[in-house]
Amino acid sequence: MKNISWWKWLGVILIVYTFLAGMLVPLGHGIVEINPRSVKTGEQAQFTLVGYNSHYEQDKDGLRAWLKLDDEHAIGAKEIRVKGDRILELDFDIPAYLPVSKRVQDFSLILDSETDGTAVLPTAVLVTQDSIDEEKGVSAWKNSAITGLTVTTGMTFPFRAIIYETIRNTYFHVALWLSMMLLFIAAVVYSIRYVRDPQPIWDSKARAFTSVGLFFGILGLVTGMIWAAYTWGKPWSNDVKQITTAIALLVYLAYFILRSAFEDPEQKGRISAVYNIFAFVLLIPLIYVIPRMVDSLHPGAGGNPAFGSEDLDSTMRMVFYPAIIGWALIGAWIANLQYRMDAIREKWIENLD
Repeated sequence: MKNISWWKWLGVILIVYTFLAGMLVPLGHGIVEINPRSVKTGEQAQFTLVGYNSHYEQDKDGLRAWLKLDDEHAIGAKEIRVKGDRILELDFDIPAYLPVSKRVQDFSLILDSETDGTAVLPTAVLVTQDSIDEEKGVSAWKNSAITGLTVTTGMTFPFRAIIYETIRNTYFHVALWLSMMLLFIAAVVYSIRYVRDPQPIWDSKARAFTSVGLFFGILGLVTGMIWAAYTWGKPWSNDVKQITTAIALLVYLAYFILRSAFEDPEQKGRISAVYNIFAFVLLIPLIYVIPRMVDSLHPGAGGNPAFGSEDLDSTMRMVFYPAIIGWALIGAWIANLQYRMDAIREKWIENLD
């Protein structure tokens, strides 16, 4: 027990914290769906709303709702009827004209609850204009100001449409990938050190960190496929980031195949070190550059917005950053154990000889 360094205990504590907080902290109040999704101008529209982690029965007199066009134009709900803790009926009077020149305009739905807080469903309703007259829309518009939104206290994760509870996978899929990068950085540093000073210890450490980094990369790919099966409908969609990630992992897998092709330790170490540097240089464009240049289902690529402050909020950061550090420390511990096992194995072989 005395040989276990403090950073190893820290890694274990952070991973335990990641699992407990990542799985037990509830999601905030959200809106799962609203029906119908399209109406026409001049109608009295009735919508049925389905909430998530909601307590509408406890807050019958504290509910407010708006259809929001922009910061200056919103329609307040005429009536809100509670049909259960998760079901509401909303009535809106849709104006005869909208202050826009588009025939079809999308509105976001904002629901405020004194008990659950504020929930937003972007692009909730499409309103079609039978006749377009922007001037009439501007002059006749009666704005319902969105004010006094409820801010709830307590630790909750943000509710996001489509993702729902799978947002918790951020602490595993994304954190594993980032810790993989840290392990590969350590591996390439040891490879560079071997090129400058060909000592067997640097080659052994480079190999250990590369193997653990590759293992974390495979875990990241698998957890990503599980996430994709839920949010995209299938685990593999030939998305550009899935393809480039698979290529990057195959490049690193080739590192170990290359090592097995040489018997001479010095030649093996030298060629492996050069290849490891090449693999890391190739990793950057494959994972971070190419996916951002083309259309992708992943956030932050091809015009698809990345996680913002509303997605990775302050509560999620309290778990996400410790998760990265925890996975990286556990990975370093595993790599250190593997390096020591390799050293013991080589010593044992020398004694046999």
